[in-house]
Amino acid sequence: MADHTGTLFDLSGKSAIVTGASRGIGEAIAKRLAQHGANVTVSSRKLDACEEVAKEINDAEGRDAAFAVACNISHTEELAKLVSAHEDRFGKADILICNAAVNPAYGPTKDITDEEIDKIFNCNIKANHKLSHLVLPGMEEKGGGAIVIISSISAFVGNKGIGFYGVSKAADLQVARNLAVEFGPSNVRINCICPGIVKTYFAEALWKDPKVEAMVTKQIPMRRFGLPDDIAGAAVFLASDAGGWMNGQHITIDGGTLIGMGGM
Repeated sequence: MADHTGTLFDLSGKSAIVTGASRGIGEAIAKRLAQHGANVTVSSRKLDACEEVAKEINDAEGRDAAFAVACNISHTEELAKLVSAHEDRFGKADILICNAAVNPAYGPTKDITDEEIDKIFNCNIKANHKLSHLVLPGMEEKGGGAIVIISSISAFVGNKGIGFYGVSKAADLQVARNLAVEFGPSNVRINCICPGIVKTYFAEALWKDPKVEAMVTKQIPMRRFGLPDDIAGAAVFLASDAGGWMNGQHITIDGGTLIGMGGM
């Protein structure tokens, strides 16, 4: 187990809540935060999957670094229970990673239903807003903290298939900016990470078929999709002293996808 004490990336003595942490990007972030010394609450809708990740973290770190809490982010009362459970176990949160998100609608925006729009906005925007405000008072009490919202490169471009998902992810950027202005004076930093296509269950339609993967990756300058760990390092940076003067911003991690669009 590496000793990061005294480094810019040291998270010893800090605690973090990570939503959508049972797999993919959230799982990778939870594991890397713990590796750098943080105690982590692993959360998603399915408790057994969270418990499996928490056990993997505890076994890897050789300490009680993680525990699991089930939470459906679309239910405000469950968000409150998540924060309460974290505080009972680890105290006030120093770090919040808002990673959980949904996209129930694919195809032209003319076909999206009101129910699908509400679900996207409730989970991808409203939940991040509410969860942030549940932990912000504690961060202010402690003299600082860090919130990271996982947005997407779909925040920057139009998309024929996931248009309203992109709308929600663009809104997340503004949520971070607003909170950064409000809570920056209390030494709380709120930033976003905007991943490109990462090999997760969420995006498996684009990488599970080798032919589709080959076709799509030709448009990416680095010629590959991302991996969860490609995103996790940025989360550690933003959560640690290394990102101590970064606030209200976003980091785009996409293998060059957006800049490569100019050459299509």
